[in-house]
Amino acid sequence: MNAVVKTNFNFEGQKDLYVGKVRDVYNIDNQYLMMVVSDRISAFDVVLPKGIPFKGQVLNQIAAKFLDATMDIVPNWKIAVPDPMVTVGRMCEPFKVEMVVRGYLSGHAWREYSAGKRTLCGVSLPEGLKENDKFPQPIITPTTKEAIGHDEDISKEDIIKHGLVTKEDYEQLEKYTLALFERGTQIAKERGLILVDTKYEFGKADGVIYLIDEIHTPDSSRYFHLEGYQERQAKSEKQRQLSKEFVREWLMENGFQGQEGQAVPEMTPEIISQISERYIELYENIVGEKFVRNETENVQERIENNLKNWLTSVR
Repeated sequence: MNAVVKTNFNFEGQKDLYVGKVRDVYNIDNQYLMMVVSDRISAFDVVLPKGIPFKGQVLNQIAAKFLDATMDIVPNWKIAVPDPMVTVGRMCEPFKVEMVVRGYLSGHAWREYSAGKRTLCGVSLPEGLKENDKFPQPIITPTTKEAIGHDEDISKEDIIKHGLVTKEDYEQLEKYTLALFERGTQIAKERGLILVDTKYEFGKADGVIYLIDEIHTPDSSRYFHLEGYQERQAKSEKQRQLSKEFVREWLMENGFQGQEGQAVPEMTPEIISQISERYIELYENIVGEKFVRNETENVQERIENNLKNWLTSVR
C-alpha cells in the first residue's frame, strides 16, 4: 500500500510546517503555502491509523478543478498544482470559522434535529421534516475552526460578538458561500448529483478575501444521486450517497464514534482497498472524468522533486 501518511521535506526558504488532520502545509518565505494533501483519513475529528492510496490525489484534483470553476465568484488562493497531490497558493490569514452550508437535512443537522433541536447555529428549522428532506432554501450553519479537537457549532451573532470575524466581512462570507453553493449545485446537477451540504474556508491577504483550502471534495461535501431521490424520500429509504459518510458508517457499525475509550476498528488491506476504490469512484462521478492513477514507486520522492522544481522556476 503506497500511501503517503507523513511528509517531512525541507525546502529552501521554508519558514515552518503545519500538519493538519489530512494536509501538510509548508510555508515558503511567508509568501507561498505548499499544501500536500496526504493519504491520511479522518473521521469524527480523529485521524485513522492507516492511509488510503490515491485519496490525496483525488481530493487535490477535485479541489483544483472546482477552484478554477468558481474563480469568477470569489478570488481563490491557488497559484499552481505542481504535483497531483499538491496545491501551491498565496499565503492568507485564515478566518477562524468554517462556513458550512446545507441544502438538505442530513448528517450532523439531522442528528441534532432528530434529538429534538429546532435551532442550529441560530437558524430556525421547520417542524415536520424527515431525514434528507430539502430545506426551503439553503442555510448557513458555521462552526469554529479548532486546531485541536472538535469544531463547534456557532451562530452568526456569536461570531460577530466574539470578534472572530467583523460584521462586514462575515456578511461578505455569507454572500460568497451561497453563491459558491449555487454554482456547486448547478455543476452537481449536470453530473446527475445533488450537492447536499459542504463547507468553505476563507482567508484574507492585503485586504482581499480569498477562498482557501479545498472545495466540493467528498471530504468537505456530501452528494446524493439525483436519479431516484424523490422516490427514495417518499418511501423514507436511505439516499444513495457520494461522500465520506460510508467511512463514518463503517466506523459506527464497529463501535467507534471518536469518543473517549473507543478503539478504531482494524483497517485490513481489504477495507483500505475498498475505501480507496470508493474515493476513485467519487472522483469520477463528481468530476465526470476517468481518474488517472499517478502510480509511482516512491511517491514522496516524486512530490519533493516536483516541489523543488516549481520553487526553482519561480525564484
